[in-house]
Amino acid sequence: MGKWAGKLVIGLTGNIGTGKSVVRRMLEHLGAFGIDADALAHRAIAKGAPGYKKVISQFGQWMVSDDGEIDRKKLGRLVFNDPEALKILEEIVHPLVFQALDYIIKRVKHKVIVIEAIKLLESEIKETCDSIWVTQTPPDIQLERLVIRRKMSVVDAQQRIDAQPPQEEKIKAAQVVIDNAGSVEDTWKQVNDNWLKLVPKQASESEATLATVQSISGELTVRRGTPRRSNEIAEFFNQFPDNGRSFNRRDIMEAFGEKAFLVLQAGETMVGILGWQVENLVARTVDLRILDHVPYDKAIPLLINEMERASGELQCEISLLFLNEKMAKLEQIWHPLGYEIRTPDELKVIAWMFAARDSMPEGSILLFKKLRQDRVLKPI
Repeated sequence: MGKWAGKLVIGLTGNIGTGKSVVRRMLEHLGAFGIDADALAHRAIAKGAPGYKKVISQFGQWMVSDDGEIDRKKLGRLVFNDPEALKILEEIVHPLVFQALDYIIKRVKHKVIVIEAIKLLESEIKETCDSIWVTQTPPDIQLERLVIRRKMSVVDAQQRIDAQPPQEEKIKAAQVVIDNAGSVEDTWKQVNDNWLKLVPKQASESEATLATVQSISGELTVRRGTPRRSNEIAEFFNQFPDNGRSFNRRDIMEAFGEKAFLVLQAGETMVGILGWQVENLVARTVDLRILDHVPYDKAIPLLINEMERASGELQCEISLLFLNEKMAKLEQIWHPLGYEIRTPDELKVIAWMFAARDSMPEGSILLFKKLRQDRVLKPI
């Protein structure tokens, strides 16, 4: 154990497009508390944050976009073409990120922490880690992922790849190397096997009952969804024709690399599901499906309260729900739960606005609730 007493810290790194975030979320499913240090770095230079004026002072007012925020694309093009500029930016951002990490880790209850950072080995974070994990994948797959998933141009994507040290340098520093070029199932196996070696007493994905309520149709229970139920979850989603697509086991396995699921059951039958993500201290519910015969006034609070409890353990500041029109109109349910319809711009806090804009599916309605009065990382 290092800097944080009683905590085992996994440092997770790898070059861009090698699947670090997928591996971090897999570790979260297994019981770790995940932190995206790169997201904290973005937050550290947002308008009003400690790094904002320092970046403008160093790189100029031309970096500022019409909304007053630093244009990260402009900044990225500059620093990834100029090693000296990158060093200056890191000297501004890294101390702020480490301050935020320290604040969060000291307050969470989890015994295992995973810190995802592309510059982990070049920063002081490395010295706090008990185990270094590195993701790797061939350059052609890196390029494909950046172009398809992040919508980068081929030129910009190749520039980002070329600006980073060879993957072999990170691999030399690793205790665990995850080859993320194959199937989702293969990545899951590698992550789970290495987790068991590192954390044998917290070895299994728990399917224990998390919450229960009695309804006129019998007992409803909430359980945490796990990858081994991917077939069942896919079949459940396929009962809703407005999905616009059909799901299979692979789709759900891939979804577990992005989100967590809560499963609502009546007896042993799946009757509802909630899928949500926690990023940058914001809980975002992106899936909420309940069969029509299930009493919504019992089912929705059961799922939402459990999501909020889990999100609270992860220090979340707010909860965002992205709902279809039918669900959003259930004011008699949402109002007592403390949710209000908002637009992203009405959230006011920059980090919250970005989270809403980045996650909001087309055609959905946003419901907002503050989970805590204090902001964990104010002003970072």
